[in-house]
Amino acid sequence: METRRLLWVMALVFSVVLLVQYIELPYGYVLQSLLSFGKAQVTSAGGLLTNGSSNGSGNSTNQIGLSGVNSTKMDAVPEFLNMTKLPDQQKEDDKHDLKSETSKRSDDSRGGSNDLEDDHPSRDFLRVLHNSTDEGVAENKKLAPEKAREHGYDLPVSRYTSANNASLNNLQATNAVPSSAKNVNTISPMKSLQVASPPPNSPSNISSPEYIGRNQSTHVRSSTPSTTSTGKDAANTLLNNGKPGLARSGLSAFVNNSSTRKSAAKMKRFKGPPAVVVPISAMNDMLHQSRVSYQSMKPQWPSQAEKELLNSKTLIESAQIMEKNHQIDVNVYRNFSAFTRSYELMEQTLKIYIYAEGERPIFHQPELNGIYASEGWFMKLLEENKHFVTGNANKAHLFYLPFSSRILEETLYVPDSHSRKNLVQYLSGYLQNITTIYPFWNRTGGADHFLVACHDWAPAETSRIMKNCIRALCNADVKGGFQFGKDVSLPEIYVRNASNPLKNLGGKPPSQRSILAFFAGHLHGYLRPILLNYWENKDPDMKIFGKLRQEKGQMTYIQYMKGSKYCISAKGYEPYTPRVMEAIYYECVPVIISDNYIPPFFETLNWEAFAVFILEKDIPNLKNILMSIPEQRYVKMQQRVRQVQRHFLWHSTPVKYDVFHMILHSIWWTKVFQMRPG
Repeated sequence: METRRLLWVMALVFSVVLLVQYIELPYGYVLQSLLSFGKAQVTSAGGLLTNGSSNGSGNSTNQIGLSGVNSTKMDAVPEFLNMTKLPDQQKEDDKHDLKSETSKRSDDSRGGSNDLEDDHPSRDFLRVLHNSTDEGVAENKKLAPEKAREHGYDLPVSRYTSANNASLNNLQATNAVPSSAKNVNTISPMKSLQVASPPPNSPSNISSPEYIGRNQSTHVRSSTPSTTSTGKDAANTLLNNGKPGLARSGLSAFVNNSSTRKSAAKMKRFKGPPAVVVPISAMNDMLHQSRVSYQSMKPQWPSQAEKELLNSKTLIESAQIMEKNHQIDVNVYRNFSAFTRSYELMEQTLKIYIYAEGERPIFHQPELNGIYASEGWFMKLLEENKHFVTGNANKAHLFYLPFSSRILEETLYVPDSHSRKNLVQYLSGYLQNITTIYPFWNRTGGADHFLVACHDWAPAETSRIMKNCIRALCNADVKGGFQFGKDVSLPEIYVRNASNPLKNLGGKPPSQRSILAFFAGHLHGYLRPILLNYWENKDPDMKIFGKLRQEKGQMTYIQYMKGSKYCISAKGYEPYTPRVMEAIYYECVPVIISDNYIPPFFETLNWEAFAVFILEKDIPNLKNILMSIPEQRYVKMQQRVRQVQRHFLWHSTPVKYDVFHMILHSIWWTKVFQMRPG
């Protein structure tokens, strides 16, 4: 009797244990959980859960959850640990990124530094890999799996499988533009505009752009506001900090509606060199190939403007070859004859329509100081222009999207959120607004629209929703989404004083430049520490410094540039840096050490005629490479730097061949050579 009672008690206890383990154990029931102790899970905070228990001796195999039966698992341990950061490691990364963002915001209000990037150290491009945004999907598609794994990314393969299509559809529906977009993109009183109706044989109802998602309805769905304390605190902080126009407009809704939950396990950044290096010679080949290979979307119906573009293309291609010019060294151009003929036709033909829609400060409010000033100066000068701008959209060859990528980030990015989702949503809402008012975007899928953006994040923010547009980008990285034949490289010109952007222009003649090479700056990114490791205080001819301290009696940053033969432009967090343009301003031959960077106006200028390109791996031979350049060739290069300088100067009133006209020409040229007969 006693034995039977004991058996009943044991059976009851075992049943309770089974029930508890069925609910609590990670693999559903006790047997599977017990037999799956070789598996590991990642917590939502990025921590590693182990299935083995640690004994007193501290068995490391059990601690990392490896099965002792399968010894081949041991080989995968280091790789797995590299791909999944532990909580403490991730917190350090978050602190680093937050510090960069905070430093950028505080330093933006500071002036007078000799180091270009000290005032605006914004090289903190967060490579956000969000499973929950279209932006993240587009970003991940650009990353080669090998490269992702090499740099510690846990890249889910299932994201690219057909089995995941249903969740992707749900993603697009979830990420629809919030209803607050109706308030944000308030339709301004429109100018008198007669919109051409599509021909009778054209589609009467053209689908909305891809960014709207699967649902083609014009109804805008509202996203779920964040209820986390982090989101509320960050949003309140942003509003209390007095962002321009934020509190008094619908923009605040995009901050409040943005999910600001930290996603430590999903946010990482590249810190090493690119997996694939494209030398300048290969970029030349890619540029030439794009003339015949790139195909923009065929318009839904023809227009007179396209006939004019095709005619211009024919005239440019048949331009009379000019091999010499007594006033100009034609070697600084790829094809001087084609360039001058194209520029002439641009002045005669080009008409641009600027959408009046868009709310300040993100739209129609240029920022004219700092390292992002190029996008602001272009916006200001184009909106004031009466020669190229037309009020009749039917006559336009191109359509300008007048937003500032810098102010977009400054106004809507929630500090410490590590998410650009609300920034992309805001731009999507703007595009949806203009596509419901005008037929022009849908006619070409945006292929005759263009944007000018200088912020680090612009390529990622526009890669999906504006993928067909011509994008003028400061962050021109051949392996970062830049497309030859569609995108153009925008010069990053640091403007210290908007009232006098040409202050301190010029430098010493070659005979008075006693310094062989100069560099100074913060140790942003992986490359600059390598440069300093090899050359800081190693050679009197090589003035290579970190942060240049301003001390009495010592040369300033600008004085070094004006007195050096070669000025080193070493990449920071991103491939581009203001130092390339500063070298040209101070008539110093640029030495570009930034793999995969496409220099400005690449389709027009022959950069190898006036600049030196050095691969990152050749930093140890930097001095030998520079010393091997004959003095006569250096003098010729320096003369050419002085010649091309006019193409990079901002003027309050634009002058012929200045940077405003050169940006316009790059966009014009790109559009002309996208045209195909028929």
